[in-house]
Amino acid sequence: MRRLLELINLVTKKRNLDFSKLTPIHPINRGIPVVDPKIKTDCGHCQKCLEVCPTNTIQKSGKEILDFDYGKCIQCGICVAYCPSEKLINSGFTFIFGFRREEFQITYEDGNFSYDKRYNTRDLPKSIFEFRRLTNGKGFSYREVATSGNNSVESELGASFNSVFDSEGLGIRVVASPKHADAILFSGPVPPRMVHPLKKAFSVTPDPKILIACGTEAVSGGIYATGERPKEPDLWIAGDPPRPEVILAAFLLALGRISFEFKEELHKFLESLK
Repeated sequence: MRRLLELINLVTKKRNLDFSKLTPIHPINRGIPVVDPKIKTDCGHCQKCLEVCPTNTIQKSGKEILDFDYGKCIQCGICVAYCPSEKLINSGFTFIFGFRREEFQITYEDGNFSYDKRYNTRDLPKSIFEFRRLTNGKGFSYREVATSGNNSVESELGASFNSVFDSEGLGIRVVASPKHADAILFSGPVPPRMVHPLKKAFSVTPDPKILIACGTEAVSGGIYATGERPKEPDLWIAGDPPRPEVILAAFLLALGRISFEFKEELHKFLESLK
């Protein structure tokens, strides 16, 4: 029976995720809330979305102007459920990652946001250039430091190594010691007792190296205050938690194997809704 199963596995089509066909939109997940450009009713002055958001993702700076910080968003969908004008919708957009924290800050005016492409390859952080030169785009090893998060990121990181997402097949591995790593990934808000362990892990990691903030708690603290980090993270991955394919896509961006800019892709998606 065992030999028969082995023969069947040899001829069965592989089930690994094809990252070349991956899109920012997930067919089932809620994703981040966005202002629906098709809904023409005005936003009103109820401010219900501001009141119910647990992480203060949404601010209102004027009539018909909503400011979103998607680095704080946990994609819970509560704001959408409570929006009386139904202007907020769950987008299914899950790719919230990039090299700059400010990329996640979007201002909607009359249901739209203007997009001006500010960055090009030459504007990448120096640490990312060095990281790409070190890895040659083939893969890297990282050490994860659990800085008092809710452990959901750890669950998704574990899932990234299963036969569907196949992290090691992409050349991306976890190592037991930061001395053997190319990157340090942390997954929580970094309270006072975790400042030193994270700083120590990063300090013993050989240069060149990068620091990765993974999960909304690591990016913005979520419902908590953010603590001291060894440096400004080089790669930000938001979501509570980000799905395995989102984490791996962000890693591929760091390696230079894919091209992605959050604001540009979100703008394209919203234009497609009109």
